[in-house]
Amino acid sequence: MTNLKVHGSAPLDLEGDLASLRGDCARMAAHWSAPATVTSLPVSPSRIHGVTVPPTSARLLDAMSDYGD
Repeated sequence: MTNLKVHGSAPLDLEGDLASLRGDCARMAAHWSAPATVTSLPVSPSRIHGVTVPPTSARLLDAMSDYGD
């Protein structure tokens, strides 16, 4: 479901072109900030327990030739 609420006076253009999309992104850029630096700490191997895949996803991947054959 798409939230079509618009905050501000910008017209809602669902069939916009690239210029319209770039303008939307430029207006939203001020609302999204990234941290100056991202520090990743090493993880102890004892904390890594593997990957759990639900049975339905495993069957889906098994049916795909890139993964299952």
